[in-house]
Amino acid sequence: MMGTTWSQVFVRLSLLLALGLFLGSVFGHVWLFLCLTLSLILAWHLHNLYRLDNWLQKSKKLDPPEATGIWGEVFYQIYKLQKRNRKRKRKLASMLKQFQASTGAMPDAAIVLSSKNEIEWFNKAAVQLLGLKTAQDIGQIVSNLVRVPDFTDFLRAVTEHDMNPRGRSIKILSPTQPHIMLRIHLVPYGDNKRLMIARDITDLHRLEQIRQDFVANVSHELRTPLTVINGFVETLQDDLPDMDEHTQAQWQRPVDLMAQQTRRMQNIVSDLLVLSRLESQIPNDIRKPVDIKYLLDDLSDEAMALSGEAQHQFECEFADDLQMYGSPDELESAFANLVFNAVRYTAAGGCITLRWYSDESGAHFSVEDTGEGIAEQHIPRLTERFYRVDVGRSRQQGGTGLGLAIVKHVLHRHQAHLHIDSQLGKGSVFRCDFPLSAIVQDDAEVTELAEETASEL
Repeated sequence: MMGTTWSQVFVRLSLLLALGLFLGSVFGHVWLFLCLTLSLILAWHLHNLYRLDNWLQKSKKLDPPEATGIWGEVFYQIYKLQKRNRKRKRKLASMLKQFQASTGAMPDAAIVLSSKNEIEWFNKAAVQLLGLKTAQDIGQIVSNLVRVPDFTDFLRAVTEHDMNPRGRSIKILSPTQPHIMLRIHLVPYGDNKRLMIARDITDLHRLEQIRQDFVANVSHELRTPLTVINGFVETLQDDLPDMDEHTQAQWQRPVDLMAQQTRRMQNIVSDLLVLSRLESQIPNDIRKPVDIKYLLDDLSDEAMALSGEAQHQFECEFADDLQMYGSPDELESAFANLVFNAVRYTAAGGCITLRWYSDESGAHFSVEDTGEGIAEQHIPRLTERFYRVDVGRSRQQGGTGLGLAIVKHVLHRHQAHLHIDSQLGKGSVFRCDFPLSAIVQDDAEVTELAEETASEL
């Protein structure tokens, strides 16, 4: 249809120009009549442009102005686009209303934040759980209204340090109802926008607290009887050499088994107490500078001693001038679990590589071994309490099933992550990834830490 219209335009234009030439030749002013003809054509187009502009900007009517020729076709096509756009707007408005209605019915608080963390929309649950007010809080910065220091720090980490919030969350008490515990997630979407979800986890938090208290209390209660039992077992072991051969043969194995299982129970209780402390205590000394190389030098010596007759080959690559903020005891516990696991589960003569280094993403400690490796389906569950890939082998090696759970909790308290890469028959790599903010950048602190380490030596 458009092709036909344009052909008509060219035909009409040719006829008008021919008419102008004819009249000009009749009256002897060819150029004058051509200019008049072109001026009339231009005036007609300008008139239709004015009508188009007036229709698009000032007229509230959807129906287009009446016109002929190409302008009639232009008006009609724009009319179709407007009609289609209005239909889409109605559909989008309907979808938005449905979204707001469904989100408004959610028990979780939902808040739409701009790139500057300004509130654009929130549902009714946000009013109840976070104390927002429908009329006056739209456009306000959310941290000015939810005045909880931990939440403010979390939001600042997401905004200023470009921390990816996907999969990250924070637990805070409700500002309006202090007996309610909330877990807040930030989900990025669109053009630097974020959806903030606050979920009531009071019941889950209470159950988790009960579990922690139960484990801590049971562990404390078990320490005393285990110590007493271990004392008697050690006494029996000391007295056995003084007994006759028949008695020794009869009781040597039972006593050795009792000693072995008592030590295993003591190790489990000790690890459970460490986990309880990590879960319940606030990391007060996380910002203390730690000389990681000094710590790892001691761990590597202990690992070589633990290797003993297995004669593992150790390769250590530790950056001399790379220190980080953290808790020395917690970091030593986490790194020791990774290193000693590599020793326990690597065959005799295997190679174990320890590395402490940094790159553009942060600081890293990795333990690489040439052991049997771990099947892919087991890797996501390795940090669960008491989870074992091979139960028999773990017990034989003296493992409690809590080592990697301790590693996970220590790294979580240091805003770090555990990355596991393993293949059956090729070995495993356990890597602790620390953020850039954990690295000590102050030269004065580095010098002071070096002097303290030298004095200890």
